[in-house]
Amino acid sequence: MATLPVILVIDDERNTREGLRDAFSDKYEILLADSATQGLATLKKRKVDIVLTDLRMPGMDGMAFTREVVSWPDAPLIIMLTAYGSVQTAMAAMRAGAYDYLTKPVNLDDLEMMIDRGLEVLAERKAAERKSAGVAPEGIIGSSPVMKALLEEARQVADSRSTVLITGESGTGKELFAHALHAWSPRARAPFVAVHCAALNENLLESELFGHEKGAYTGANERFIGRFERADHGTLFLDEIGEISLSTQVKLLRVLETRNLERVGGSTTIPVDVRLIAATNRDLKAMVQAGTFREDLFYRLNVVNLKLPPLREHQQDIRPLLEHFLTVAAKDNDRPVTGITQDAAAVLESYSWPGNIRELRNCVERMVVMARGTLLTVKDIPQEIVDAFSAPTTTAKSTQLPEDTPPSETPAAEPETLDIKSNELSTMKRALEQAHGNRTRAAEILGISRRTLQRRLLQYPELNNTPEE
Repeated sequence: MATLPVILVIDDERNTREGLRDAFSDKYEILLADSATQGLATLKKRKVDIVLTDLRMPGMDGMAFTREVVSWPDAPLIIMLTAYGSVQTAMAAMRAGAYDYLTKPVNLDDLEMMIDRGLEVLAERKAAERKSAGVAPEGIIGSSPVMKALLEEARQVADSRSTVLITGESGTGKELFAHALHAWSPRARAPFVAVHCAALNENLLESELFGHEKGAYTGANERFIGRFERADHGTLFLDEIGEISLSTQVKLLRVLETRNLERVGGSTTIPVDVRLIAATNRDLKAMVQAGTFREDLFYRLNVVNLKLPPLREHQQDIRPLLEHFLTVAAKDNDRPVTGITQDAAAVLESYSWPGNIRELRNCVERMVVMARGTLLTVKDIPQEIVDAFSAPTTTAKSTQLPEDTPPSETPAAEPETLDIKSNELSTMKRALEQAHGNRTRAAEILGISRRTLQRRLLQYPELNNTPEE
């Protein structure tokens, strides 16, 4: 499981603290403190991404807490929670360095969007720091011919203002390439703003993209600046573009053609200078033919198409990827794992990875966390991958799991041809069994989205009747 963002909640009211923890503990790691003093002590022990703090508390109040923390190196973002009568004080806290504020009683949807925007700001800061330190911000790993050609194409298009459509299966690294295009472009010093279109319903998505004016709809208590405006002079990344509704497609097309927008509920025309990058794992051409995606928007998006290959088509990149993920997972989880045996690596290199790079990353992290020694071995490999490796091949023979040998003692292995379809079927069947038919959980095990799993199941009639709990 990937590391969750860490949120510290500071409030002297127990119900508020525990209510926020219960609301968000499935998405973030929540830490609690009943005073600013206890919150300071927590920050000195733990790395925290965002602090939600009450303004009025006994002893040190939220204002004094903010002044103290914002001066720290690598300080977390601070969101102030305040009663209506204290809004002016909250604004003063923002001038002192707080990221934003929200009035009580807190609207949980508004708070979640504010937290997610704050996490994006932190990610942009870290990318800028990596760039200034001379570290490649793109983080793309791959030396196979197909990846070299793709990187060369990406670098060539990066310094243009052309719209780019990134296509490929779920988990192939589309957002990573979007970050790379931004980092390599003349817009690198301006914001990179991401929107995951499938996560928002139609009304929320329009508000997120274009912003809204106060009173535009019920609950719109103040003006909201949308993602297009926040990405001005920078890059806007629309992930899962194939999931947006036809009405939103019309409005998006208008902005792309005119480079102007109007906020929801507003009449003022606002010019925006944004480089758009979109991504999808769907066949937009087929959606155009089916009438679910506008043809004119498709051609507007598809100026340059970067097609990312599935991991099974550049398997020679698996070894450097797994070694990178191993190093990162060992550091992030404080595990003493330093390497992997050649036999274990050979099994992972032979697997078809239907969830692609994301599945590989999740698998390696799980192995590192559960490892019993300093080297990952065949015994640490998840059972569904072991089953796929041992499945019959196209030559009608079965492979046997090798005995582990250290990297320096591994004999040359004979090349094997594995049946990718058979492996994928076996892997999905195993994941569904582990999840007791729960397709959301099975998708998590595979490291892919539930929607992607549903589409994959359509290719295997024998799995379509799997009862869902």
